[in-house]
Amino acid sequence: MGNNVKHIHMFPGIKTEVLMPNDEELAGIGIELRTKIHSMFGRSLAIRELDSGSDNATEIEMVNLTTPYYDIERFGVTFVASPRHADMLAVTGAVTHNMQIAVKKTYDAMPFPKLVIAVGDDACDGGIFKNTYAVLGGVEKIIPVDLKIPGNPPSPKQILSALVVLMSRLRVQKGK
Repeated sequence: MGNNVKHIHMFPGIKTEVLMPNDEELAGIGIELRTKIHSMFGRSLAIRELDSGSDNATEIEMVNLTTPYYDIERFGVTFVASPRHADMLAVTGAVTHNMQIAVKKTYDAMPFPKLVIAVGDDACDGGIFKNTYAVLGGVEKIIPVDLKIPGNPPSPKQILSALVVLMSRLRVQKGK
């Protein structure tokens, strides 16, 4: 057994093993992200995720960020239910014609500064749905995008790393 196995005695006579995450790369990315978020906001970064017409692959990876393995909240990132409480809008999926107004209204409801990331190939440029009859294209056709995270879908580590890049860009722009 490695260092990342923990024995839990929940029931008398039964030994349960739980695999505990031991990912030093993930921890390093997360600590850097937490430091940059705190220096920019002085608190957690609140993200509102918006599916604008996806195949659900990227949403699965976004949800993975909230699981005990990644536990994105320990790095200062929370997901919020309302765009009025969000610092950042994470758009997944190609923007369909039916979702065009919803994307714009969600963006308009956000307070300033309005940060937007396009997560996944579909949100970046329409992906495999590009130039189809029901799809307008990537999210930047509707609202300004601060960062694109390509991938079909991008992994949780790629999403975290991209957030570090965005926080670094914002610090440079802000002069911190």
